[in-house]
Amino acid sequence: MMDLGLSGGTAASADADLIKDGSEATFMADVIETSQTVPVIVDFWAPWCGPCKTLGPQLEAAVTAAKGAVKMVKLNVDEAQRIAGQLQIQSIPTVYAFWKGQPVDGFQGAVPGSEITDFVDRVIKASGGEAPGDSLNDAVEAAEEMLSEGAAADAAQTFAAILEEDPSHAGAYAGLVRSHIALDDLDQAEAILNGAPVEISTSPELDAAHAQLQLARQAADAGPVADLRAAVEADPDDHQARFDLAKALHASNDAQGAVDMLLDLFQRDREWNDGAARAQLFIVFDALKPNDPIVLNGRRRLSSMIFA
Repeated sequence: MMDLGLSGGTAASADADLIKDGSEATFMADVIETSQTVPVIVDFWAPWCGPCKTLGPQLEAAVTAAKGAVKMVKLNVDEAQRIAGQLQIQSIPTVYAFWKGQPVDGFQGAVPGSEITDFVDRVIKASGGEAPGDSLNDAVEAAEEMLSEGAAADAAQTFAAILEEDPSHAGAYAGLVRSHIALDDLDQAEAILNGAPVEISTSPELDAAHAQLQLARQAADAGPVADLRAAVEADPDDHQARFDLAKALHASNDAQGAVDMLLDLFQRDREWNDGAARAQLFIVFDALKPNDPIVLNGRRRLSSMIFA
């Protein structure tokens, strides 16, 4: 295991009341008074609530991982109806974070594990503390820099070490997939992607990695750009050649050229090959960052064609 300076015992062993069952009688002491010095997350749940059974343990794990920077109180709404009414709890699970006796953040319903971690980090930061996730995110940024500089093997090792500390870190998981794509180990990249924890399997980071893997596999079969461009110029109605040219352009790191070619094909025949041009456009868009100008301009041009 690569030492990232993130190891250590859980806060539960050092602080027996890190996570506790609360009640109306103890709410003032457990939440209001305690939150004067450390933020307190309150999980409003009930025994009959199915989603609560999933959310509760995930929230406890995130609080435990914070190593004492935040505490948690579990409040059964069936036994604390007065407090639930005062806080206008209308559905469960509902989670509120208290700092200095006041609610400062919260959410309703079951959410992915990555969002729970982000929530706990926000709560800690709101109280002026440093979230343990900060060091993990710093490590992810360092690994991303390695990957961008071509050190894919080193990046893969760093991403793997981060996942030993946080197996559900979507950014690190996607980074590991992309590292293996860069190493041209597409089968391993696919195996890693297929083994992603269910709570992050539909995260934007893994969706992007999946799109990048699809494009990498296409690149392996892409023909020469010059030959395909000549075929398109010889017969502008050769849609297959135009589609293949778009894939070849992307394989040669010309994402803008690929998008232009696919938009041209869509404009010529949007239904060709069961809408292949539009589907390929979305793969290219998903592989890029959402705020990439190629994505923003490409989506705008596609929308104008669809609704023209």
